[in-house]
Amino acid sequence: MSEAELVLRSTRVVTPEGTRAASIAVTGEKITAVLPYDAPVPAGARLEDVGDHVVLPGLVDTHVHVNDPGRTEWEGFWTATRAAAAGGITTLVDMPLNSIPPTTTVENLRTKREVAADKAHIDVGFWGGALPDNVKDLRPLHESGVFGFKAFLSPSGVDEFPHLDQEQLARSLAEIAAFDGLLIVHAEDPHHLAAAPQQGGPKYSHFLASRPRDAEDTAIAGLLAQAKRLGARVHVLHLSSSDALPLIAEARAEGVRVTVETCPHYLTLTAEEVPDGASEFKCCPPIREAANQDLLWQALVDGTIDCVVTDHSPSTADLKTDDFATAWGGIAGLQLSLPAMWTKARERGLGLEDIVRWMSANTARQVGLDGRKGAIAAGHDADFAVLAPDETFTVDPAALQHRNRVTAYAGKTLYGVVKSTWLRGRRVVADGAFTEPKGQLLDRA
Repeated sequence: MSEAELVLRSTRVVTPEGTRAASIAVTGEKITAVLPYDAPVPAGARLEDVGDHVVLPGLVDTHVHVNDPGRTEWEGFWTATRAAAAGGITTLVDMPLNSIPPTTTVENLRTKREVAADKAHIDVGFWGGALPDNVKDLRPLHESGVFGFKAFLSPSGVDEFPHLDQEQLARSLAEIAAFDGLLIVHAEDPHHLAAAPQQGGPKYSHFLASRPRDAEDTAIAGLLAQAKRLGARVHVLHLSSSDALPLIAEARAEGVRVTVETCPHYLTLTAEEVPDGASEFKCCPPIREAANQDLLWQALVDGTIDCVVTDHSPSTADLKTDDFATAWGGIAGLQLSLPAMWTKARERGLGLEDIVRWMSANTARQVGLDGRKGAIAAGHDADFAVLAPDETFTVDPAALQHRNRVTAYAGKTLYGVVKSTWLRGRRVVADGAFTEPKGQLLDRA
């Protein structure tokens, strides 16, 4: 404490041991101690007392489509990381597709890093991609610092990122298992999707029928079987079907190394409330019914689902047509994920410690950053979100920082106002005012 440069003080600090009044001592970019609230402030240290606002560890969002370079009219590192910072997120991991080129070779990763280097307001890491023809590139990408590899089991929506069939999945997974990497998977079975009714048009019920639960369930079952056979590490992306939960629990009991995420939109929005033609609610897999949502929450509480991430996937407004069949499928949620989740969690009697577990500690652990991110503890980066949990606001799209201000949350009143966000000991946004970009590009440890 005697060498501290900054002391951040609050009556409510969420630590791994629980929520308590505390003074957080910071030297350089690191937390050096978490001390009693009334610990003396050393000479020369700056005291920032945030009163009764809650200090959380900065959130870690491991599923973000930044789309930069190549589709920067959809999103970019400057805008995406500003939106993240405004929402209390201090680390994101960028998905390998929707940018051109996709992050599927070391050269393409280098291109991505060069574009991001001077635009990141928060810390940024990168996923690689597993394609039918790039098995030879997987190990070099791993050695270059990507956090793992994304694959689709059904068409991705962009031609430059084709999906894997079962034989291609086995080849890629065997290669990744050989160096104990991580495969993260969009799990929908293309045969079940092809067999589902494809009516198109503005009715959400027709879109929901076109992406049935059994497409997810079948793909997840196949992935788990492959992971068990190969001893591989796999992660199920954006789970929306509660019917797959028993499969996952059984696989874990058998020793399969599988983790699972879901997203705020599956936990806070329901099929019953989606207006016809409102494709700002379109995502794949889709937002399902309220009864399904209840089971997802239960699985979060019991640990079957490990974490909550945004799957932030924006596009230009013109691609969000009123035809659910042809509209771009993706929900932009970086700035609103914390208040959206907190609003629903508090209704269910859950606390901010739960939010931190799902959106910071467990996401950091998933990508191997848990010794550095995801907790207010000595030795960790001094990444914080300062939240007024009892204040509300009504979502105004014009106030959002991401490039295209289309949102499924427009007009909703949410609890939880992010007052400031701190990255490695520096305040990067406070009351809507941003500093210049200070983010670092992260490699897998």
